[in-house]
Amino acid sequence: MALTKEFKATVMYRAQTDPEFRIGLIVQASQNVLNNKPCIAKSLLRDYVNATLGFQKLAGLMNKTPQSLMQMLSEKGNPSLENISKLIGLLRQHEGIALSVHSE
Repeated sequence: MALTKEFKATVMYRAQTDPEFRIGLIVQASQNVLNNKPCIAKSLLRDYVNATLGFQKLAGLMNKTPQSLMQMLSEKGNPSLENISKLIGLLRQHEGIALSVHSE
């Protein structure tokens, strides 16, 4: 099911105004990577990037083109573990947070 423009605008507004929401996007994306749900992880990361750094600035930080990053986080994108790891690391630094893994 496609997301409406209103929903996307709400997510963007919330990410731009609520630091806890932004951190939640990174945490949830990381958890989805670890739980073999890459489509959800890519969607959350895409939302974060669109609402914060933007693909142009992120591309400079990752030494990639904006188009390659957009493709990497698209539904059909197949990012390498190295690229996802670097991306999450940069976003984590941008928010000034540390991530750790705990078993349940």
